Amino acid sequence: MNPADEEAELVARAIDGDADALEQVVRTVQDAVYRLALRMTGLPADAEDATQEILIRVITRLSSWRAEAALTTWAYRIAVNYLLNQRRRSALERRELTFDELGAELADGLTEYQGPDAGLLAEEVRLRCTQAMLQCLDRAERLVYVLGEVFELPSEQAAWVLDTTAAAYRKRLERARRQVRAFVAGNCGLVNPDAACHCSRRIVAARAAGRLQPGNLGLARHPTTTGVPAAARQMHQLHDAASVLRSHPDYAVPRARSEAVLTLLHSGRFPLVD
Repeated sequence: MNPADEEAELVARAIDGDADALEQVVRTVQDAVYRLALRMTGLPADAEDATQEILIRVITRLSSWRAEAALTTWAYRIAVNYLLNQRRRSALERRELTFDELGAELADGLTEYQGPDAGLLAEEVRLRCTQAMLQCLDRAERLVYVLGEVFELPSEQAAWVLDTTAAAYRKRLERARRQVRAFVAGNCGLVNPDAACHCSRRIVAARAAGRLQPGNLGLARHPTTTGVPAAARQMHQLHDAASVLRSHPDYAVPRARSEAVLTLLHSGRFPLVD
């Protein structure tokens, strides 16, 4: 049986009330949904809240899936609709960062860090900084950039997720690319060795601003699906804006959140599938 037929059979069983099939649907899409939510919201706590809401929407709308796309791609579409339209703004969104403001912040207080765990702290700075870069794009631009440059979805597939034409999607993607490329080229030492900002030189300032807490490294120590973070394998390949923003670990959704959704759905107090 090919993967598309296997997914169709799985969804059919879930709709018919098979609890194991329903759980497998959740586990199939949960990490992909979480990674999208994390790139959109910027911080794990906000991404966890969004993921829980999105997974509930995925399950309750499961009967509307018509196999027009893979199950994960279809889940992306539901996630995009939620993330684009949610009224609540994440903690990073509330900062209303612009590229100019972020550039000025990165240039301020640069100094070499001489303390313990320098490599780990620099990694946390790098991961948080790239998340902040994405926040300088508005939500629509951010979604286009994440799907196209970070997740590398084919244009036709990304356009379907965003419910737009491929031509319109490519135009919006190129506009977002230009903004990110210009910022990274002028500010990021990973791409431009002549740029002032290098991750190791931001540690002291980030700690002073309360944005880096050595005891709470939410990204550098985040659970992953691969065991060895993809970012660690890719660091030697960083040469442009896309690779810098793409090279994050394969984050895994905290299991407590997905288990909470499954517990709710199995409780009988919630309509599993419309």
